[in-house]
Amino acid sequence: MTIEINLLPWREQRRLRKTRRFRQSLLLVLLLGLLVGWGIAQYEKSMVRAGQARLALIQRETDALTRDIQEMRNFRQLRERMLKQIDLIGELQSSRPLTIRVLDQLTATLVDGVHYTELNRRGSRLELSGVATSNRQVSDQMRALDNSSAFDIPLLSDVQSAEGPAAAKRFHMSVDEHPVDEAKPGAGS
Repeated sequence: MTIEINLLPWREQRRLRKTRRFRQSLLLVLLLGLLVGWGIAQYEKSMVRAGQARLALIQRETDALTRDIQEMRNFRQLRERMLKQIDLIGELQSSRPLTIRVLDQLTATLVDGVHYTELNRRGSRLELSGVATSNRQVSDQMRALDNSSAFDIPLLSDVQSAEGPAAAKRFHMSVDEHPVDEAKPGAGS
């Protein structure tokens, strides 16, 4: 007797099981790949967001530093203006006695019959305009200014006279001031 065993259905079932396991493994690997891909994409997105957050922070800090730098420039400009004003005030305060000295010397050296009509100061130079009754008084006035310790040699630039011998003489002269500590040789204080 011969027994015949049909192995085909068993082989078929085994092949179906292997195919099903393969498909399941393939599906599992595909799902695992998708999950890993999604995780990598999420990680990359988070890295991009973190980079953007760092860039935004750097931008904010840069803007703040730019504002601080501008404020420092403004403070420096303000400081420079204030230092110039302090220097100017100091200069004005130190020149106040000089102005008093100049005006005092102008009145002390004023000759009888002469009076000033205009006085302009440009640096250390005085521009004097005035009226005198004679040319001799204009000369005497120039000598008086020259003898003063406050002034240098005066320069007469213009004398105008109206008609007639008794007419007033208009004159214009300039004279430089001496600094306070500089003494004029041969002049009495």
